[in-house]
Amino acid sequence: MQLLLALLALAYVAASDSSSQWCYEIQTKQPNSHCLGPQQWTGNCKGENQSPINLIIAKARVNYSLTPFTFVGYNQMKRWTVKNNHHTVMMSLEGEGMCIFGGDLPGRYEATQLHLHWSEEQNRGSEHTIDGKRFDMEMHIVHKKMASGNEVQDSHKLAVLAFMVQVGEKMNEGFQPLIEALPSISKPNSNTALKESRLQDMLPSNEKLYYYFRYQGSLTTPNCDETVIWTVFKEPIKIHKDQFLEFSKNLYYDEDKKLNMKGNVRPLQHLGRRQVFRSHASGRLLFLPLPALLVLTLTHLVASFLQ
Repeated sequence: MQLLLALLALAYVAASDSSSQWCYEIQTKQPNSHCLGPQQWTGNCKGENQSPINLIIAKARVNYSLTPFTFVGYNQMKRWTVKNNHHTVMMSLEGEGMCIFGGDLPGRYEATQLHLHWSEEQNRGSEHTIDGKRFDMEMHIVHKKMASGNEVQDSHKLAVLAFMVQVGEKMNEGFQPLIEALPSISKPNSNTALKESRLQDMLPSNEKLYYYFRYQGSLTTPNCDETVIWTVFKEPIKIHKDQFLEFSKNLYYDEDKKLNMKGNVRPLQHLGRRQVFRSHASGRLLFLPLPALLVLTLTHLVASFLQ
């Protein structure tokens, strides 16, 4: 009898754990699904400063402090580790010395990971929209605030760079190493290493990085913590249609490979009382190798000491 009760208790716990798993809307429609779709997400997901949002160009206020970013270490050649984490494809960047500063960020932010959102159909795969337009995909590069000795507001812990991705006529060579790795990570929790490549090659051309939107928001997955400074670039990255289709073709949400990974997009959230800003940037965008950052840091320290 005690054994039976113990088994029943374990079954109840397992069912509870299963029902508390978050997922996207497409997953809730599967037979015997017990996961929680976006409308049922817990944590801070019902907060007032949530993401993603619709960015309306005419209502975005120009902020002259939103100058071009400096990207450090983005041009280093690495064999990046990439993983199917059950919700998206994620490239690990943490510990590689990559960071950004400028763009009116309150300090330097270290790159931790890159991931994407997409759908199987075109114009349905981005999380943010611009003037109501949804793009084919959206790429997020997540950064965390680097320790500086100063206290950091809770709302400034993370800085996410968001890039719209749109189908074009040419192959995007910068994306190709990632796309070639997708068949090796078709199942959840599988991982592999890309062939040697540079993160910089996945980004738009320099002049297209001058113009962006800025607002305060949240993570777009549970617990939806409202700790993110969002930078959403206006000009999209272009990839070929064949490259675009490889994501929904090769990746799966489940071990049995019955549900292709697609539609991993959170619905739009209300802007509320927040103000969206846009850049009017001019000047030169900088991509610095790691040794150059060291020189800049030492120069700054010496100048401070001599004052």
